[in-house]
Formats: sequence, C-alpha cells, structure tokens
Amino acid sequence: MAKPLFDVSSWFRTVRCVAATALLVCPLLASARSHKKSAASEPSPIHATVPPTLTIPIEPLGFSAPATFYLGTRNSLVSLDFLDEDHLLLTFRVPGLIHRDPRSDPANGDTGQERQVRALVLRLPQGSVQAEAVWTLHDRRRYLWMLDNGQFLLRDRDELKLGDATLQLKPFLHFPGPVLWVEMDPNRKYVVTGSSEPPTSASAEGDVASPVTATATLVSDDQKPATEPDLIVRILRRDSGKVMLVSHVRSAVHLPINGDGFLETIRGNGRSWLLSLTHFEGGSTVLGSVDSVCSPVLDFVSSREFLATTCDSAGDPRVVAMTTTGKRLWEAQGSGSSVWPLLIAGTDGSRIARETLTVSHGVNAFAPLGTDDIKGQDVQIFDAATGKIALRALASPIFDAGGNVAISPSSRRVAIIMAEGLQLFDLPQAPPLPFDSPVPSKQ
Repeated sequence: MAKPLFDVSSWFRTVRCVAATALLVCPLLASARSHKKSAASEPSPIHATVPPTLTIPIEPLGFSAPATFYLGTRNSLVSLDFLDEDHLLLTFRVPGLIHRDPRSDPANGDTGQERQVRALVLRLPQGSVQAEAVWTLHDRRRYLWMLDNGQFLLRDRDELKLGDATLQLKPFLHFPGPVLWVEMDPNRKYVVTGSSEPPTSASAEGDVASPVTATATLVSDDQKPATEPDLIVRILRRDSGKVMLVSHVRSAVHLPINGDGFLETIRGNGRSWLLSLTHFEGGSTVLGSVDSVCSPVLDFVSSREFLATTCDSAGDPRVVAMTTTGKRLWEAQGSGSSVWPLLIAGTDGSRIARETLTVSHGVNAFAPLGTDDIKGQDVQIFDAATGKIALRALASPIFDAGGNVAISPSSRRVAIIMAEGLQLFDLPQAPPLPFDSPVPSKQ
C-alpha cells in the first residue's frame, strides 16, 4: 500500500523544522541565531519537502495577499497555470479598481460583485512579463480553465471566451443565461457547463442548443419552484460546440467525464456504492465498488484513471485510485482535520496535486468552520500510478478556492504561490501509468 497522503499531524511534525532556505533545519537553531540577526533580515522560510529551483517575487507584479475576510468564502481570487514548460499564466484580483458596465443586470449573471483581474504571462526562468491584460469580471466564482496548446477558457456572465499566450480573447460559446460552473474531461475534448436559464426561454441566435433532445437524467437534491430559473447541464464537443447531452438539475452537480462517458455512483447495501461508467453512445459498465458512509466523490485524473474519495465510519476521507477497467491502483487514508480538498491533474495525468485546508478541529454541524480555525493550506503532489508523494508544501497565502498550484504539461515542473513568491519545483520523471488492459465493453 502507498504511503498515506493526508496525515496532517505527521506533516506538521515534518515542517516544524524549517530553515530560512528550502532545507529542513531544527527551529531551535533558528531561534539561537535570532539574537544575531533581526527578524526583518531573515528571508521567508520555504515550507516544502523539496527545495525550489526558482523563486519569482510576485509583489513587484502588483500581487497582494487577500484580506483574512475572504477566508471561508470560497471566492476565486487567483489562477496559476502553465501555458507550456517555459511560460506561466498568472491572474489575480486587482483591489480597488471597479468599472461600472451599462450591461449590468442581475438576470444576466451580475451579482454586484464586479471586479478586475490582472493577467500576466511570465517567461521562465527569467520571470519576465511577456504579455499583460486586465479583464473585468462580474462574479467571484472560478473564471479560468486551461485547454491544450497554450489555450484557455475564460468564463464571464453568459459567455465562454478563448484565450492564448497573447491574452487576446475571442468568443467561443454563448448561453441563454449565466454560466455558473465549467468542467472538462482529462483530454480537453469535451466541456461540461452548468448555466442558469429562464424556464421558458428559447435559444437566441448564437446560443448553444436548448434542452430539447439528447437528454440525460442527473439526480440532485432540493426542489425548486417552477418560476425560478432552470439549472441546465450540458456536455459539448469542444471542437464544434455541438451539444451531446443535456439535463435539467435542481442544484449544481459535479459530472466527471472522459472520452467515453461519465461516472456515476449507485447506492448498494449498507456502506457499499457501485461505480458505473455511463457511455455517451448508450449503455453502462460497472467498474467496481467502494465502501463509504457518505456519497463518494469521483474525479478523472486521466482518461483511464479516476479517484474515488470516500468517508470512513469516523468521517475521515479515504482516496481510492482506480482504472476504467476496474483495477485498484492504490489507496490512502486522510484526516478529518483537512477540509475542502481540491484536485489539479497534470495534462498527461501522471501527477496530481491535492490541496486541502488544515484546520484546528474536525468540521461538522456541531463544530462549524470559522476563520480562526483555518491554520494552513497543505499541497501534496503525488504520482498517479503509485500514490507516492513527490512533493509536499504549505501554500501561502491561503486561497480556499484554489488556483495557487499548477503542474506543467510534462508533470516535471510544479509552481506554487507560497513564501511571498512563485516557487518553481523540478521533479524527476513520474512512473508510467499501468494501463495494459483494453477499455471495458458496453453492457
């Protein structure tokens, strides 16, 4: 079995000894030197198990840490992505710069949270700015998703736009109502969108298709009055914008997809859950089962591998890595003192970043999460084939909605916003993924 990934107590024992460099040194030594050098003259410690190969200061770029007021709000305040091995795309909220738009309309997705975001393309290793832009956005949800070949999607209101290393944006898809969330398959061939649309409106010219054919049933909680806007989930082909599947849902849903279909969980007996792959062309395949006291959360990390995050009887998470042939690759036990896990997969799927908030106590209905309870943000980079940790670090400042970690297309470089800068880590080649079996046939 692979080394546990999420033992927070052992992690803090590890990072308790840090020096003013990336090497781990006992804090008693640092304390003994404190009478010789003032705290102001000491460089910020790097809380990481691997020393960084490059540091890019980001305060000179206009970046400033968000106020603690934002902790717990899950606002998307930053994004960090590799355009290629030698170029980073960094975007962040610009405080204090607000422009009013005559199109402002709550029915069009405006929530009174208009903001400006600065976008920078940084060349490595120099850290020089190759392109710069400022975008006006109209809510605080996630706004940027990487594609391939240095392209990205930018979401605002009822539009998805295409961008590249020049930071020039062009229209991609327009919807009958504001887009609330976006997901993609690991190969970036399909786009999943969730949008809020008037219940009786027809698509206007240029809109993606309304839900009239190619329906799928997705289950969610909470009934909504018929007069409220519909939540519409669509799966579209990225190359053509053609709608493959569409469904009405009652609340936001997470739909993990690959090139063949989407994953679903089916409640079995007791704590058992069946994991099923529903094929786009019809039929489904049962991939196996997991035990969990909560509904498992499924995520594709490559076209052939996915993670199932489950809960044990104590409420602690357990991560199970499986292939689409039903083979279990590894398992790892988590800790209840880590909350709001986020997954970031590299383009080739060989490495995965998992970041969680570390808190002072388990969070439940009787012990809710407060700002003072959030103690840090734990980042773990692990090999998808084995579950072995390649890098562990403490991100800072804390961004509870993520966006502060990136994996390069080769999965050999990792960038993390931490210790008052962009820290770049070079890692050895990840082990190959053990996909030696054919894709399961439909039933």
